[in-house]
Amino acid sequence: MAHARQSISQLQAVFSMKHHSASTGGRHLIFFWPFICLIAGAALWLFVDARLAAEKSALEAQGLKNATSLSRAYAAYLGRSLEQMDQITMHVKSDWERWNRRLKLEDLKKDGLFTASDFIAVTVIDRDGRPVTSSAPLQGNAGYADSGFFQFHRANISTALRIGKPQSQQDNQPSVIFFTRRLDTADDSFDGVVLVAVEPEYFLSFYDRAILGESGILAVFGSDQVLRASTLGGRRNAAAPDDLKAPPRDSDKPQPISATDTLTDGAARFAAWQELKSYPLTVMVGLSKKELLSPHEKTWETYRNFARGGTVFLIIIAIAGGAFGVRVARRERQALALRKTYRLATDSANEGFFILKPLLDRKGETVDWQLADTNERGANFYGMQSEDIIGKRLSALYQGQLLQATLELLRVAFAAGMYEDEYKVPHDSPLKAGWLRRRAVKSATGVAMTIRDISESKKQEQELLRLANEDALTGLPNRHWLMRFLPLAMQRARQHDGMLAVLFLDLDEFKNVNDTLGHSAGDKLLKIVAQRVKSVLRPSDKIVRLGGDEFTVIVEQVDHRNAAAHVAERIAQALHAPLQLGDKRQSIRASIGISIYPDDGIDPEILLKNADIAMYSAKSAGKGHYRFFEPQLYQALKERLETEQALRQAIELDRFVLHYQPRVDAMSGAICGMEALARWIDPVRGMIPPLEFIPEAERTGLILPLGELVLDKACRQIAEWKKQGLPMAPVSVNVSARQFNEGDIKSHLLDCIARHSIAAADVQIELTESAMMGEQADVADQLAAIRSRGIKLLVDDFGTGYSSLSQLQRLDMDVLKVDRAFTAELGKAGEGQVFFKAIVSMAHALGMKVTAEGVENMQQLAILRALGCDEVQGYFISRPVPADDMAAMLRQHTGFPAAARLAEIRQHAEM
Repeated sequence: MAHARQSISQLQAVFSMKHHSASTGGRHLIFFWPFICLIAGAALWLFVDARLAAEKSALEAQGLKNATSLSRAYAAYLGRSLEQMDQITMHVKSDWERWNRRLKLEDLKKDGLFTASDFIAVTVIDRDGRPVTSSAPLQGNAGYADSGFFQFHRANISTALRIGKPQSQQDNQPSVIFFTRRLDTADDSFDGVVLVAVEPEYFLSFYDRAILGESGILAVFGSDQVLRASTLGGRRNAAAPDDLKAPPRDSDKPQPISATDTLTDGAARFAAWQELKSYPLTVMVGLSKKELLSPHEKTWETYRNFARGGTVFLIIIAIAGGAFGVRVARRERQALALRKTYRLATDSANEGFFILKPLLDRKGETVDWQLADTNERGANFYGMQSEDIIGKRLSALYQGQLLQATLELLRVAFAAGMYEDEYKVPHDSPLKAGWLRRRAVKSATGVAMTIRDISESKKQEQELLRLANEDALTGLPNRHWLMRFLPLAMQRARQHDGMLAVLFLDLDEFKNVNDTLGHSAGDKLLKIVAQRVKSVLRPSDKIVRLGGDEFTVIVEQVDHRNAAAHVAERIAQALHAPLQLGDKRQSIRASIGISIYPDDGIDPEILLKNADIAMYSAKSAGKGHYRFFEPQLYQALKERLETEQALRQAIELDRFVLHYQPRVDAMSGAICGMEALARWIDPVRGMIPPLEFIPEAERTGLILPLGELVLDKACRQIAEWKKQGLPMAPVSVNVSARQFNEGDIKSHLLDCIARHSIAAADVQIELTESAMMGEQADVADQLAAIRSRGIKLLVDDFGTGYSSLSQLQRLDMDVLKVDRAFTAELGKAGEGQVFFKAIVSMAHALGMKVTAEGVENMQQLAILRALGCDEVQGYFISRPVPADDMAAMLRQHTGFPAAARLAEIRQHAEM
């Protein structure tokens, strides 16, 4: 009794809690909508503020980027202009010294040599500081013996061009800048100075208001931190020397600057600096922050108005929601008074509970059952309330076969004492569930039955089964499913004395898609392949994804081998149709191997293995082919494995030597670098060129230890040449994308340099365009770390991959090596020359040099020189040669052919 009273008290407490919860639900709703609207309003303003901040940050980042780009362009422009000045002073120096001081600049001016409007005068000053000849009228009392530049040149033996500070002139004339160069006698003693006087506008003609705006800055500083020339908004000396400060030392990074940092005009700017490579000058470009951001202020105000309108709307919603909550609370209080507490304990359970009594006929046989009692959960399974369903007969709830099946269940339970099962509810059943667990137990007067909804657990069970047998990416069956299905399919074929075909598909160039376009593009490609292959198969045929880019197709009811061949042809045709991956259209192909049951195996594993062997044979014969399994294919695969083993052993035993092919300056022929190329010395086959083993090394991953071996050999040879005192040129080593993605090329490179005690500048890295692609951020990090050590980066076989201008800018490469295929087109058609010229212009604009690969004749060399190509490489210069032969070429300081052929080249270029 005490236990019963305790149970009743607990039920009353539970009911009280439920009553309290229900009664407070309406009151909570009163505050719900105002609270939600408050949160939404705050989120709206946070979103708008974040959006505005993000857009402003993006514009500021773009401003810094633009300033950097313009500073580089300005530096390149000014460098070319100074080269002209350099050439003029060198020309005057050469003529003065060659004509034994009899040069007359007045005559040269009449001949049109000094026509540039920025030139004020070109003057020759003798060893005593007196001007002796000039393109401008000489003043009788002029003298430069006390000038800083004159004393500098007299004290220093140097032919370098010196750029002076701005000099004030008499009579309020504009200031000028002197470019000076030392004159020497035959015995290298001081013989005077060549002086070129120019106006500061010479440095500032780059200014373009369409690009730099009305408040942009251009400035030129010397290495002495002294301002040479400046302009604000295109106005000469608008930024006076006292207002404009020199750029930070050793800084080439753009940064935002305020007026107190540079000028007193109260305008903040984005500034960038760039040092000239060949001259002791630094250029500065400043862009007005106000001019950059002002066009977007109207858009930002629109965002704020949107947020204000949204706030007003949310206030209205909050008021309406609060009023609705008041009405709901009133209804809940009324409904609580009408709720029943009958069977509270059983109603809180998750099971439906029924008491069923048998209804007997006159003979005492059970003809129906009546629901004597149930809880609310049980009634809910039928979509009713308990008071509506109690007393009903089963015949009123069920009809036809459903009624007979339910009567049989109760008969079995009444006769056996218990019945239990898991039951999939038919769609026409009155029960509202997918799956039920039913348990029926005989009682004194009938049957007590419980039912529990297990639909969710069954759904999870079926999902787990699906996941175990389905590829998550494509939705196709997987290898686990295949190994259960294939034996059954082979059994059916055996029972009908028929054949079955297994097609093993491997996508060609799938790795290249992953490396160049990213894994998301690779996943999209796999889905498209699955759809296309499935579309050309019969409903009875099955396609399975084994993993990676490998698929298997099972074709049942094959009458002859040609039927399998027709399936392979349909698959190949479906895959070859172009598809869109990102911004590129591509065609895909697959290598297909076919094995036939029972001819090629009666075991599932053997049948799959033989199809795999046939696929490898098809791939080796050419991509996009199919091939049936033949016994001799196993021998071919064995030989391939033997080749892999031999290559592995050759790496372990160091059976490789390096040959070197020089890169030379296109104009002078001076050797400016050499490419290290590996040769495999096999005891049986002799010297094997790289084209015969590098692809195998890439496929098997042996490229990693082989690359480390080649890099070590190259550094060791550099150290040996330097020990011999040879005039050195950098040695470039090829590095593949796989070495960057799977190896630690940076650490090994730096270790080799340190171990052999060579300079970082003695080594260069060549990488293909595919190595520059992909989503791996660590590849870009490795390249940046390598370049920061002073090691130059060369893009090999440029034009054969998918690299873009933005990638070249982001990775900051040094040299573009244009693929030999483009060099071969020079002299054949105008398109080849136009294309090559575009590459040269693009590379030079990015501050990169251009090397033409595959130069094989005089005509190509002459065209390349005319196009401004920096370096050439190819058989016309030299084939790859051993280290000793390369040493002899280094001693000659030139890689051009013999003198007679060189003269012929020059003659051809002049024509």
